[in-house]
Amino acid sequence: MSDISSGTASDQIEFPKSIFISVNNVILEVFEAGRQNSGKPIILCHGFPEHAFSWRYQIPVLVAAGYHVIVPNQRGYGNSSCPTEVTDYDIKHLTADLIALLDYYGYEDATFVGHDWGANVVWNLALLYPERVNKIINLALPYQDRGEQPWIELMEIIFGEDFYFVHFNKQTGIADAIMNENVHQFLRNIFRKDIPPAPPAPGMLMINLARAVEPVGKPLMDETELSVFVSAFELSGFTGAINWYRNLDRNWHLMADIKPLIHQPTLMIYGEQDTIPKSENLKNIAPNLDIVSLDCGHWIQQEKPEETNRSILKWLAQQNAQ
Repeated sequence: MSDISSGTASDQIEFPKSIFISVNNVILEVFEAGRQNSGKPIILCHGFPEHAFSWRYQIPVLVAAGYHVIVPNQRGYGNSSCPTEVTDYDIKHLTADLIALLDYYGYEDATFVGHDWGANVVWNLALLYPERVNKIINLALPYQDRGEQPWIELMEIIFGEDFYFVHFNKQTGIADAIMNENVHQFLRNIFRKDIPPAPPAPGMLMINLARAVEPVGKPLMDETELSVFVSAFELSGFTGAINWYRNLDRNWHLMADIKPLIHQPTLMIYGEQDTIPKSENLKNIAPNLDIVSLDCGHWIQQEKPEETNRSILKWLAQQNAQ
């Protein structure tokens, strides 16, 4: 383990050095630990607006438990490729990248762990490539039932044109530019915990966060840790990451003929203070399901690392004992 490869973090932060792997006409920056545990792969998939570094608390614990830990910066993030075509970020591309990682390491299947957008990718990965996924652990975002209307159309009806999913799609480039101009401020303001309940402010959430001079709640991490995220997005910008949102309706069409049934053993970890609602239907989608709820907000594995690690290791031990 050594300093994160960008060189932006201080000597206090230990993290695997990155390697660069060519998959599907892009280059993925991948952080790997525990190669001595070859044969027990676990792949950790970050969310928005995050980085492989989001899993810093889980990597050493999983290695100690005997796992070969593989943590990509997915396309659009960090030093991974940021294709210019919006459609290069659809669910078929995002899941194919993870399958290509499995192929690169010579694994038939792996346990996949996802947080936020990473969870969405893992849910769909299990549907598109069920034979390549042996277990699922997802944090914050339960499987989102595919309704009769495309996602953005539905969200605009329910939440209005300022809802950030809708805004990203209907007012292309505006939020990207504002977030790119305020990288540190935006990330400082979004990575918070213990946020007091309040009604949603008018306007577009991500733009509000980028422009807010004073953050609410408490910081999720110190400035040294935050600098890893800041330097990554100063390099990549936010457009690649936002392009994941710009494929929601495309994904709705791409997944039209896929039956939403997940047979793999599944652990869902919720944050009790998260604004993302729990699923009332998840047991029907993933019948082999266990659920854990932790007293925290959205950034579960960073806010409650010890509790998250205990929950994951306990569940994996139970699955492996069966």
